[in-house]
Order: sequence, then C-alpha cells, then structure tokens
Amino acid sequence: MATEENASTNQQSISSVLSEKRKFPPPEQFSQSAHISSMEEYEKLYAAAAEDPEAYWGGIAEQFHWFKKWDSILEWNTPYAKWFNGGKTNICYNAVDVHMQSWRKNKAAIIWEGEEGNQQVITYGELYRQVSKFANVLKIAGIQPGDRVAIYMGMVPELVIAVLACARVGAVHNVIFAGFSAHAITERVNDSRAKLVICCDGTRRRGSSINLKKIVDDAIVNTPSVRSVIVLKVTGETVSMHDGMDHWWHDLMGLAMDVCEPVHVESEHPLFVLYTSGSTGKPKGILHTTAGYMVHAASSFRYVFDIKDEDIYWCTADVGWITGHSYMVYGPLLNGATLLMYEGAPNYPQWDRFWDIINRHKVTILYTAPTAIRAFIRAGNEWVTKHDISSLRLLGTVGEPINPEAWMWYHKIVGQEKCPIVDTWWQTETGGIMVSPLPGATPTKPGTATRPLPGIMVDVVHKDGTPCEANEGGYLVIKKPWPSMLRTIYGDNERYEKTYWSEFDDMYFTGDGARKDEDGYIWIMGRVDDVVNVSGHRLGTSEVESALVSHEAVAEAAVVSRPDDIKGNALVAFVTLKDEYEGDMKLRESLRNHVAKEIGPIAKPDEIRWAKGLPKTRSGKIMRRLLRELATSNEIKGDITTLEDFGVLENLRDQED
Repeated sequence: MATEENASTNQQSISSVLSEKRKFPPPEQFSQSAHISSMEEYEKLYAAAAEDPEAYWGGIAEQFHWFKKWDSILEWNTPYAKWFNGGKTNICYNAVDVHMQSWRKNKAAIIWEGEEGNQQVITYGELYRQVSKFANVLKIAGIQPGDRVAIYMGMVPELVIAVLACARVGAVHNVIFAGFSAHAITERVNDSRAKLVICCDGTRRRGSSINLKKIVDDAIVNTPSVRSVIVLKVTGETVSMHDGMDHWWHDLMGLAMDVCEPVHVESEHPLFVLYTSGSTGKPKGILHTTAGYMVHAASSFRYVFDIKDEDIYWCTADVGWITGHSYMVYGPLLNGATLLMYEGAPNYPQWDRFWDIINRHKVTILYTAPTAIRAFIRAGNEWVTKHDISSLRLLGTVGEPINPEAWMWYHKIVGQEKCPIVDTWWQTETGGIMVSPLPGATPTKPGTATRPLPGIMVDVVHKDGTPCEANEGGYLVIKKPWPSMLRTIYGDNERYEKTYWSEFDDMYFTGDGARKDEDGYIWIMGRVDDVVNVSGHRLGTSEVESALVSHEAVAEAAVVSRPDDIKGNALVAFVTLKDEYEGDMKLRESLRNHVAKEIGPIAKPDEIRWAKGLPKTRSGKIMRRLLRELATSNEIKGDITTLEDFGVLENLRDQED
C-alpha cells in the first residue's frame, strides 16, 4: 500500500507522492470470452447507467425472482434510500431455490476443506435441504421475521447454512468474527438485541482448538435479549450445556422437516447487521436490506470475477467480514457458482497450504488480501512454484490498497503473467464492490482499483465539494445512491447522518483520501481519520485506547498506525502509566494481552511506548498526527503551534522502545 500521511478533513486537498507508470492490457484470450470484453463496451455501459441509473438497475433486477414486482425503482430522500420499493422477494430463494429448477441442483455449491485435510462437497440440492431444515430449526427456536440472530462460528459450511436460513425466514443475521472476545460479542449482541446465538463448540486454528462456546458463555452473562444458544459440534471441545438455554445443532436438525417455504419479504426488509469499527470507539452496526443488496452483490460478482459455470472460485475472507458476506456467500450463490471454503490458516501446516489447495481443487479464481500476499512474499517464491497452479485464470485483491510491488509479485509468481488482477475498492457500508477493473476490458496499473463499476458514481473532491484536478489528492465521495448502500447505522440515524453525510452536501463521504489520474483511475491514499487497516481488518484506534485505559496500570493512552510490510498498518500505542507503576517488558506483554481479551488478538498493539505525557492541544485534544510522525520516522515535521507543552515531545523523542 502506498501510504501517504493521513489527512485532516480541514485541508482542501491531500498531497500524493505515488508515481506508477506500468500498464497491463487484458490478455486477448481472456477478453474473447469475457462478459464485458473491451473498454469501449465498458464506456458505453457506464455512460448509459450514468444517464439513467434507475433503468440500469431495474434491468439488472429483472433477472431475479420476485414474488411481487416493485412499484418504484428508487425513492431517495437524502440520505435515506428505498430501492425496488413495494417489491417482495427472498434472497435465499434467489441464491438456492432457483438452482433447483435447473441442472445446477447437482452442481457443487460449496467445496469445503478443513485445516486437518478433511473435505466435504455440498451440492445445490443438498444446500437447499440443509438450509430448509435449519430454517425450520430457527422457527422451532421461536425466531420471527425481523428478529436478530447472532452467529459466532468458525469457517465451516454450517456457517453459510445458518446465514441463508436466517434470510429464508426473514431473520436479521449478525455474524461476529470468531476471533473476537466475549466483551466484543456482548457489545454486538446487546446493540442488535439478538434473541438467539448460534456458535460452534470450537474452531481449529494452526493445529490447535479454540473453545468458542466458553467465550459465548462468558459473553451472554450480560445479554438480556438472548433466549437460547444453538451449538454445532465441530471439534469435540468440552463444553457446558445449560438446560433450557443451550441446544445441540444436530438434535434440533433431527426434529426438523427439510421443506420450508421462504418468507416473502419486502425489498427494504433488513437482511443483516454487520459491525465495523467507529472512530468514537463504539462499533457501528451497518444495516443492509434485502433487494438492493442482492442486486448489486450478484451483478458486481458476475462482472468483476467474470464468473463462468465451470469456475472454482475461492474467496479467502472469513464470513465474519463484509467480504465474506458479499463474495463468499451471497454473490457466488446468487450466480450459481462453485465456491471453495477453507477452515484454517494460510500457513498451516506450512507456507504452501494455499497453493496446495489451488493445485488439488483446480481453483480458477483467487480473491485474497494484500496482507496475505505480503506474507507470502516474505515466506519465499519456492512455496508457490513447487505447485501446479496453472488452473488459475483470474486474481483479485480486497481489504486495502495493494502496493505496486506486491501487485507485481502477485502478477508474476501467482498469475504467471497470464491472469488479470482485479484490485477492488469497497467498504462494509457500500455492501459491494464500487471501483474495480473489469478483467476482460480494463487495462490495469499496479496499485489502483482503476474505474468505478457501471451505475456507481464516485469522485475525488476538495473540502468544498468541487472536483479535484487529475493527480490532485482529495476526498473520495459517492455522488449518487446505489442499491447495496447501507440504510443506516442500526438504531442510530443521527450517527449515520453525521458520519457519512455531514462532510459534503448530498454526497456520501467514504472517509478515504484518494486521487484520480489522467485516465480517470482511482488511487486510494488511505483513511483520513483514525480508523486503520490491520491485516485487512478495519479497527478503530479509539477502541484499542479504551481497552488500554481499562487496565489498572494505565492513566492515558493514544494509539496510531505506522506502515508495516506485512500487515499494511501496525498499531503503536503511546501509554502513560499511573504513578505507582513502572514500565517494563512484563507490563508491555500484560497490556497487549489485555487488549486481546477486551477486543480480540487482531487488535494487539505491535509496539508500546511509555510516555510521561501525550502531546495535546490547548483544548485538551491529543495530537495523534504528531504521534503518527513519531511512530513512523521518529521525527516531527508538521505544524506544532497548537501544542500545549513542548517538553512532552522531547520526552517522547528520548523514549527508547
């Protein structure tokens, strides 16, 4: 990732230092059979969609099954959207049932591989049966349309089944990443007021097992809305089952019928809440609704990945993140694709696990994170080249911008210089991919997501909302509503309006700095606030600060990021201790473990520096920009005129890690 200094939204524009001139046209053979096969075709489609967005999205929506067609395509009252209003559909019906009416009922929907090497293939016919049965289990558990269901599971096929079953009965799923702590579960369950928690007894990671049920037990002590817990047996962990509250998945499935009519839900019926870090420290429950999300997730998957019936598609993201929702579950299944699902770590038992999987399953499309790519580079080319991965025809990246040299390694070593790379930009909030090459049409440049998809109106603007010149850094905005946009922050319309719609009139502010080059390609320059990408996960530094300050030894803490070759960003914590404590290695490790317990291991600071005081403005605001400069280069170059105590900086400069 080309990391420019995080900008303040008080600036008119953001300086850009990246210069990348290499350009790669789509391979001719790929373009010949692609869904969109030339830039001319893309430009024509984009122009038509820009001229009449409602006609464009309405045409795509016609391809899905509706129990009742919509009355209007879009009702827009800034910043609230209703897409396909008056229509009735069910996304599970479109992802599963429609394939029962064709040859695809015997096609593999999911190829699953466990970390220990065990495998399972689930056809669309079997997926239909399992989803229908579990939908009836949800009914047995008293789940009604609109009820929230929390899901805390490892990467097993039943996670997909649980998600689809929720959609089938009109329940709102809230998938919680299985690396999060009990405290994080409690927070998310209480905010969504979930009635039911679905979990595994345990999950496997790098040869060991983690007891998920124990974490759930700790979490639901303080969750009054939870009525019951359903537990899937995966690892055979020793777990406590509480009468009246806890139920085994297999027992309930044994009672359930395998036919369940899908609920006919309104287009704007809530589909899921997914929590993402917020700059205030409290996670934001991003709410997505049914029909608009379905239309964009499915169409973007088809165009960006140029999906064909014979493809074996592998998205390496966890279902606990938005990438897993849109491009591990809904996007592929709505298109009748075969998806590969892997339970474990990319480097277990050794660094060639991904390439071994690709070789054995003949994977044709790989969609992964720059974080993983950088780790593979460090591990060495020999782990890749020892395997036959010639089945690959398309590569993708997601989660953060990819730095040009990592892109080139991916192109040469993994893609063998024959696979187009789709570098995708989007967010939890956007629901689906917004900016990406179309692999049969777009000439690519290492490090840029290139152009927006048809129907998506993005721009780079100054602080006053006027468009930036070519190669002038500014703020990335979306100028028109799109079907899969978030509808609000769950239970907090005021925060939704302030977070996304208060910076610019009638424009959605993404929170990212960007520039647009002379070809109209978008180059993402990083977040302009204090939310950072660590290993592809968006974390609010204020959440980490809150966790640190909750430790008995800590008086104050500020957390910033610095560039990291593997993770993209590493977290650096500046910690002021209470007088009775002394900073040492033991306390450093104690603080890191405390953060892991409060939030999860992914949030552990990479570096903790002891600080007698933190640099603050006269009004008491911590100057994180100065701390970022110290963490990155140990130098202060920016304006310090508003600093209250200049002696604080000298103490920090003298601090030895």
